[in-house]
Amino acid sequence: MEESKRKNDGILRQGTGYHWLIWQELPDCAGFSANGKRNGDSMEQNDFSMGSVPRTILRLALPMTLAQLINVLYNIVDRIYIGHLPEASTTALTGLGLTFPIITIISAFANLFGMGGAPLCSIARGRGDIKRAEEIMGNSFALLIMAGAALTALCLLCKEPILYLFGASADTFPYADQYVTIYVCGSVFVMVSLGMNSFINAQGFAKMGMLTILIGAVLNILLDPLFIFVLGMGVRGAALATVLSQMVSACWVLRFLTGKRAIFRLKREAMRLRFRTVKEITALGLSGFIMSVTNGLVQIVCNATLQRWGGDIYVGVMTVLNSVREVLTLPVMGLTNGAQPFLGFNYGAGQYQRVRKGMIFMSFVCIGYTVAAWVAIMLAPDLFIHLFNSEPELLAKGVPALNLYFFGFFFMSFQFSGQSTFVALGKSKQAIFFSLFRKAIIVVPLTIWLPGMFGLGVNGVFVAEPISNFIGGISCFATMMLTVWPALKKIPARGDGLERREIRR
Repeated sequence: MEESKRKNDGILRQGTGYHWLIWQELPDCAGFSANGKRNGDSMEQNDFSMGSVPRTILRLALPMTLAQLINVLYNIVDRIYIGHLPEASTTALTGLGLTFPIITIISAFANLFGMGGAPLCSIARGRGDIKRAEEIMGNSFALLIMAGAALTALCLLCKEPILYLFGASADTFPYADQYVTIYVCGSVFVMVSLGMNSFINAQGFAKMGMLTILIGAVLNILLDPLFIFVLGMGVRGAALATVLSQMVSACWVLRFLTGKRAIFRLKREAMRLRFRTVKEITALGLSGFIMSVTNGLVQIVCNATLQRWGGDIYVGVMTVLNSVREVLTLPVMGLTNGAQPFLGFNYGAGQYQRVRKGMIFMSFVCIGYTVAAWVAIMLAPDLFIHLFNSEPELLAKGVPALNLYFFGFFFMSFQFSGQSTFVALGKSKQAIFFSLFRKAIIVVPLTIWLPGMFGLGVNGVFVAEPISNFIGGISCFATMMLTVWPALKKIPARGDGLERREIRR
C-alpha cells in the first residue's frame, strides 16, 4: 500500500536518497517505460543523484570537452588555413581576428538563453517537473530565434563602422568584411546549435551533445580546404564552410529534441513566451552573457589599443593569443559546464552532500590542469604560435607576448570554478557580478591605462590579462567558499519526506 502510494506520487525511495520521477512523462530511453518498469542502466546514467561523483561528472564533462573542442574547430580551423595562405597570410589572419568580437557577441546571446535555461531545466528535472522543464526549453528556443534574426539585420546594416571601431585598417578591412558578411547570415543556425545543445546535455545525453558539434565540425574541416583553396574563395570560403556546418548541427539538435529519445521535448505550445519564465532564463543566463560580451569588449579594446601602439602586426599577435587561449581553456570549460547539470540536479533533488563533493572535484581538477598548461606554454611558446602562423615577424613579436599574456594562467581556474557553481545553483546575482568584475572593471581599464605607463607600450595590453586572472579569480572563488560552502554544510544531505531547504539567494 505504502509502495503503491509512493509510485502514485511519482517518487522512488532508493538507498539513502530520494529520486523524483514522473512515470508517465519519462520516455523508455530515460530509464523507465510508461508502466514504471526499469529499462537497463539508462536510469543510472540520467539520474545524477546516484553513482560516483567524479565518475558522473567526468561522464558528462569528457564528451562536453570534446564537443567544445570540436566547436572551437569551427573557427580555429579557419584561422589555421587563413594563417597559412600563400599570400598575405598575416594580413588575412588579422582581418579574421577583427571579427572575433562579433562572433563572441553572437555566442553571448546563445549563452544568455541556452546556458540560462539549461540549469533551470536541470533543477526542474531534479524535482520531477517535466512540464516545467519543457516550458523553459520552449521559451529559450523562441528567444534564440528572435535574437538571431535581430543580430543578423543589425550586423549587416552596421558592419563597416563596427569593424573600423574594432581596430580595422585599410589593409585588413576587406578580409574582415568578406568573412563577417557571410558569417552573420547564419547567425540563427549558430544560435540554435550552440544554445539548444545545452538542453541535450541538461538531460544527461552528453554523448549526443558531443555528436551535435562533431557532425558540424567534421563537415567544416572537410569543406574549408575545398572552398578556400580548391574553389579559390579564400576568406569567403572559410565563412561559408562554417555557416553550412552550423546549419547541419542545428538540424541535428532540433531532430533530437523533438524526437522520442528526449526526456523532455521541444513542443510548439511551450514556445509561447511567458514573462516569468523569460525573466528567470535571462536572469540566470545573464552571467554567461555578460562574460561573453565583456570578452568581446576586451577584444575590441585590445585590438584598438594595439592598433594605436603597435599597428596591424600586434593585432595579428592578439588573434593568435586568443586562439591559443580558446584551445587551452577548453578542458576547464568542459569540466565546469559538465559539472553544472550534476550540481543543479542534486541541488534540486536535495542531495547537498553530492553538491559539495562535486564542487571539490571540479576545483581540484581545474587547478591541476591549468598549472600543467602554464608549464607547457613556458617551455614551448613558439610551438603554439606556429600552429596559426609561421611568418618570422609575427613569431618574433608573438613569443614574448605569449609569455606575458599567460603568466599565472592557473588563476583563471578559480574564476571558472566559482562562476560555474553560482550558475548551477541559480545564484544569478553573484554570477553576474563576477562576470562583470574581472573583464569590465579590471581588464578594460588596465588595457587602456598600462600602455602609457612605465614605458610598457604594447606589453601593457598583454600584462592586463594575468593581473585580472589573479584578482578576479581569487575574489570569485573566495566568495564561493565563504558563502555557498558554509551554507551547504549546514544543510543535511537527506530531508524529511519531500521537505527540501534551499540556500538563501
